[in-house]
Amino acid sequence: MPHTFAFRKTIVLAVLLVLAAGCAQAPAPEAVTQSTRYEDLTALFDEWRAFQKPVLVDGVPDYSAEAMAAQQSELATYQQRLAGIDPSAWPVAQQVDYHLVRAEMNGLDFDHRVLRPWARNPAFYALVFPSQSDVPAREGPVAYGAVEIWTYPRPFPPERAAELTAQLQTIPPLLDQAKNNLVEDAQDLWTGGIWRMNEQSDDLDALANRLAGSNADLEAAIERAREATDDFRAWLEQEAPSKTGPSGVGVENYTWNLQSVHLLPYSWEELVTIMRRELARAHTALKLEEHRNRDLPVLTRIADAEAYDRRFNAAVTEYMAFLQDEEIVPIRDYMDAALRARIGRFSPSEGLRGFFSEVGYRDEIVMRTHQYHWIDLARMADEPHASPIRRVPLLYNIFDGRAEGLATGMEEMMMHAGLFDDRPRARELIWVLLAQRAARALGGLYMHSNDFTMEQARAFAAKWTPRGWMPKDSNTNLFEQHLYLQQPGYGTSYVSGKIEVEKLLAERARQLGDDFTLKRFMDELNGAGVIPVSLIRWELTGLDDEILRMGPSP
Repeated sequence: MPHTFAFRKTIVLAVLLVLAAGCAQAPAPEAVTQSTRYEDLTALFDEWRAFQKPVLVDGVPDYSAEAMAAQQSELATYQQRLAGIDPSAWPVAQQVDYHLVRAEMNGLDFDHRVLRPWARNPAFYALVFPSQSDVPAREGPVAYGAVEIWTYPRPFPPERAAELTAQLQTIPPLLDQAKNNLVEDAQDLWTGGIWRMNEQSDDLDALANRLAGSNADLEAAIERAREATDDFRAWLEQEAPSKTGPSGVGVENYTWNLQSVHLLPYSWEELVTIMRRELARAHTALKLEEHRNRDLPVLTRIADAEAYDRRFNAAVTEYMAFLQDEEIVPIRDYMDAALRARIGRFSPSEGLRGFFSEVGYRDEIVMRTHQYHWIDLARMADEPHASPIRRVPLLYNIFDGRAEGLATGMEEMMMHAGLFDDRPRARELIWVLLAQRAARALGGLYMHSNDFTMEQARAFAAKWTPRGWMPKDSNTNLFEQHLYLQQPGYGTSYVSGKIEVEKLLAERARQLGDDFTLKRFMDELNGAGVIPVSLIRWELTGLDDEILRMGPSP
C-alpha cells in the first residue's frame, strides 16, 4: 500500500525546528497545520510566483543587495505558509504538486544562500536570446526580463516595435546596476561573463542588421543596448585581474541542491560514480560497435542543401512512423510539426560544425530521437496539464532531469527498440553522444567541487568525447561548461535523468507484469508532466521512499 507523507512530515519538521536553532540557514518552517485544502496550495502558488519575481523600478528588475536581502527575509514567510498546509489526505497527484512548490521555494533559498547569481555571475545579466530553448524555460539563472528575439516573427511586425523597444531599453540601466551588484569573487564565472557579453553584443549587431530601416526608436534602443553591453564587457575585463576565487558551490551545497531543489535522490559522490560508469560503458560499447561494423563504409557528412532537406524531412517521417508502428507513442499532428520546424538549413563547412551537427550530418535520424524535447514543448502548449502548478515551466530548472533525461534516454531506448537495426553505423553515434554527455557531466561535477577550473573541465570533456568532435575551445564546449558552472546539476541531468527514467520503466514493468506495454509507460510518463522523475515515480508506482529520504526543506 502506498505510503503517505503525513506522519513523517510532522516528525521531520519537528526535528528540523530543533536543529534550526544552531543552524546558520534560514529558520525552518512552522509545522502547525493551517489548511488541508488543495485550493489553498494553488492560491499560495500564484502568490509565490508573483513574489519570486524581483521588484521592478522604472521597469528594471532590482537585484541590489537591499532588495535581495528583503526578498530573502520574506521567503521564510512563504515557506512557513507552505508548511502550514497538510497534504497528507490528498490524492498522490496533488501531493506531488505540493512538493513542486516546496522545491521551487528551496530553489530561491539556494539562490540566496549559495548561488547568488546577481552578486557573483556576470552572465546572469545577459538578456538577449536569439533562439528558443528546447526545454520549458531558459537554462541557467537569468535575470528577469529576458528578450526572447525568436518570439518576434520574420518579417518583423511593425505593431510589435514598441514592445521590443521597451524590452531593450531595460538593458543599459540593468547593466549599470550590475556593476554595483557584482561584489563577489568567482574567477571562472567572471571569465564566462566576458564571453557571454561578447555573444550578446554580436546578437544585438545581428538584430540591428535584421531590423535596419524598420523603426527609428527600435534601432536606437538596439544601439544603446549594444553600447551598454560593450561598456559592461570592458568593465568586466578591467576588473578580471582582481577575481581569483573559486566558482564552484562545493560538494555539500551541490548535494543539497540535487536533493532539495531538483528532487534527485543522489549525492555529488554518487553522481561521480554514475558518470564514470556511463563514460566507460559508452566508450566500450562504441569500440564494440566499431569492431562489428569494421567492414562497413564509414558514415560521411551530408554535402549539400538538397540532400540535407530531403534526408532530414525523410528522417522525421521515418521516426514518426516508427513511434506509431511500434506502438511506442501515439502520434499527434503537433509532434510531426514540432520536429519539422527544427530541421534547420544546410550550413557549408570545411571543418567541424559543432559536436551535435557532426552527429546529425552523418545520420539524420539519431538527433531526431533527442528532439523529443520539442514534442514535450508542443504537448505543453497543445495538451496543457490539468494541474495549474504543472501547466507552467518549473523555476530553477527543476524540470531538467525529466526534460533532458527523457530526450537523452530516447536515443538509447529507440536504438534498443530497433530504430537503427538497418543503420548499424548510426548505433555508433548513440555511444558517441552518451560518452560526450558523461564526460561533460564529470567536468561540471569537478568544477563544483573546485577540483577543476572551467578550462580544465573543457579539456576533460574534449579529451573524453570520441572522434575529436568537441575541441576544448569549441563553442559547444564553452557554452556547456559555462552553463553547468552557473547551474549546479544541469550538466549531470542528461545522464542522471536518463537513468531515473530507465529505473522507473523497470519498476513499472515489474508492477504491471503482463499488462506492461511501452506505449502505456510512455503515456503515463508524458501525462505526468515535465517534473522530477522521483515525483513521477511516486505518482505512477505509489513508491514515495525517495521523496521521504530527501525530506522537507531545512
